[in-house]
Amino acid sequence: MVYYFVSKRDDVEREVVLYMGKHKEENEDLIKYGLDSDLWFHVDNLSSAHVYLRMAPGEEWDKLPDGLLEDCAQLTKANSIEGNKRDNITVIYTPWSNLRKTNGMAVGQVGFMKDKLVKKVHIPARVNAIVNRLNKTKVEKFPDLQAEKIEYAKEKNQEARKAFAERQKKEKAEAEAYKKAKWEKEHAYEDMFSEDNLNKTSNQNRSENWEDDFW
Repeated sequence: MVYYFVSKRDDVEREVVLYMGKHKEENEDLIKYGLDSDLWFHVDNLSSAHVYLRMAPGEEWDKLPDGLLEDCAQLTKANSIEGNKRDNITVIYTPWSNLRKTNGMAVGQVGFMKDKLVKKVHIPARVNAIVNRLNKTKVEKFPDLQAEKIEYAKEKNQEARKAFAERQKKEKAEAEAYKKAKWEKEHAYEDMFSEDNLNKTSNQNRSENWEDDFW
């Protein structure tokens, strides 16, 4: 089972989906079948739920609006037995792709590929208004995470192929335009010295009174 929440704030144009596993076994599935667009949250140095934010295309994980970041951190804190009781806790977050799972780790435990890609946010205290607002949107679902990941990969491949085709088309058009411009530059004076134009400008083909045209 996975719990889904919706964060809707004035400083964010869209409704943002947050989600987390019911228990540590489901956290394993979320770790395994996460998407590149997922951002992972956890209370630092304490047991807590693994909360995920699903980002939209073009969003930058390290430039989240402050209000949205607070929603994610408050939801993470509220779903930590110890963290929910304490003030002045730290919530850490990083892209899903930066999570590292090895065979020796306990269920639900993760490490990081690069520590420099882990950011922290300080939470002085629980804000009930935020937690209650998010809990009102809570929905329980039983998603096929593996199927979702396969579909996501398929869509990404289609987007990549489309982008590649468009890039090739653009490069071909640019190459043809360059080739045409180069040819025109190299042959710019050919018409000027054509037999027809030379005959038109030759004095031999003028009438005897051609000089009268200048008076």
